[in-house]
Amino acid sequence: MNAEIISVGTEIVLGDILNTHSQFLSRELAGMGINVYYHTAVGDNDRRFTGMLENALNRSDIVFLTGGLGPTTDDITKETACQLMGLECHYDEAIGERIRSYFARSGRRMSENNKKQAMVPQGAVVLQNDWGTAPGFILEKEGKTVVLLPGPPRELQPMFLQRVKPYLEQKTNGIIFSKNVRVFGIGESLLEEEIVDLVTSGNPTVALYAKTGEVLIRVTAKAPNQQQAEELVDGMIGQLRERLGNTVYGIDVAGLNEALVAELKRQKKTVATAESCTGGMIAEQITDVPGSSEVFEMGTVTYANRIKRDLLGVSEQTLQTVGAVSRECALEMARGLAQKSGADFNVAVTGIAGPSGGTPEKPVGTVYIAVEHGGKVWCHHYYFARNQKERDYNRTQACLNAMNMVRLTLTDPKIYEEYYE
Repeated sequence: MNAEIISVGTEIVLGDILNTHSQFLSRELAGMGINVYYHTAVGDNDRRFTGMLENALNRSDIVFLTGGLGPTTDDITKETACQLMGLECHYDEAIGERIRSYFARSGRRMSENNKKQAMVPQGAVVLQNDWGTAPGFILEKEGKTVVLLPGPPRELQPMFLQRVKPYLEQKTNGIIFSKNVRVFGIGESLLEEEIVDLVTSGNPTVALYAKTGEVLIRVTAKAPNQQQAEELVDGMIGQLRERLGNTVYGIDVAGLNEALVAELKRQKKTVATAESCTGGMIAEQITDVPGSSEVFEMGTVTYANRIKRDLLGVSEQTLQTVGAVSRECALEMARGLAQKSGADFNVAVTGIAGPSGGTPEKPVGTVYIAVEHGGKVWCHHYYFARNQKERDYNRTQACLNAMNMVRLTLTDPKIYEEYYE
C-alpha cells in the first residue's frame, strides 16, 4: 500500500508551528511496511485543499489528513473530504454527548459550534478521541482510504497508535515486523556502499535514515506469522552486523547514551567526565538515561585553564606551550580525572566549538578526546566543523564521539590493545 500525508492548517504553511505529524506518521507507517511517497501542507482554503486531496486520491491508496477537525469555520478538513468523496454527514448524538461531558469535566462551557465536531460522515469508522474533543474518522470508497486525524500532537499520536494502527494491520496480509539498527562511525553514503545488495534485497526491506552523527537502519519483514517475520528480520540484522562490525551499537535503542549505559551496567563498570568545550553535555546525556546512577561517578566542567590546572592537574607548561586545546592537555585531563573519580573510564574533552577562537593551526571544530582506562589513555584528534558557525554541531559531535570511544572499549577488546597508550 502507498500512503500520502496532507497537513492542513494555515499556521503550518506560514511556519508559525512546526509540522511534526509527517515525521511521526511516516516513521510509524514505514514500520508497518506502508510506503509514504508524498508529504504536503495546505492552508485553510477550500479550493486549494480540494485540488490537493483530489491529486492525492488519484495517486495514493491511503491519504492521511491531519488538522482542521475543530469547531471553527476555518476547520474544513472533514467537510472538504466528504464533499469530494460524495459522502453526507449526520449528527451523532453519542459523540455529541461525549463532547458535552468533556467540557463539563474540564469546567468549561461548550459553545454551539462544538456540535460541528459530532457530525459523522456516512459509513465512516469513528476514531474515538480520549485526548480531546474532535473524533477522527476513516473513510473508504472505491478502494481508497482517507484517515482524518486531529491536529494537536497530544491527540494525533495516541489516536494513531491505539485506533488507526490496529485498523490498518487488519487490512494487511500477514504480519509486518521491524527493528531499528543504530550505527555510529560511518557516513550514510559509505554505509550504503557496504550494504547496497542488502538494501535492494526485497523482503526484508532495509532502509537508511541519516541522523545527527549516525545512521538508523530500519529492517522490516512481512511474513504469514510473527515468528517468521522476526526470523527474517533477525537474519538480516546478523548480515548487517557481519558487514558493519563494531559500528553497530544497538538494536531498538533510543540512542548512543542508552546503549552506553546499558553496556556499562552489564559489565558493572563506571564512568566519569571532564569537559571543556562540551560544557557538561556528555554528563547530561549519560544521566538522562534512567538508572545511570549505577554507572556514573562524577562530572566536571573545566572551562578555565586555572580549573584544568588546579582540579585536574594539567601542568602549567602544557597550558603555556601547546595550549588547552591539545593532545597533551586532553591526556593530562583524563589522567587527573582518574585520580579524582576512581571510575573505570575517565573521559576528557577539550576543543574549539566556535564560532570564534580558531587559528590556522587549530581551526574551529578542532577537538581532542581522551579516555583513561586501566592506567592507559586513548586520545583521538577530531575535526568536526563544516563551517565556523556550527557551534552546536561541533559540541554534539564531540559528545557523541566521546561516548562512542568508551563504548568501543567496552565491546571490542582489540581497541584497548591498539589505541590505548
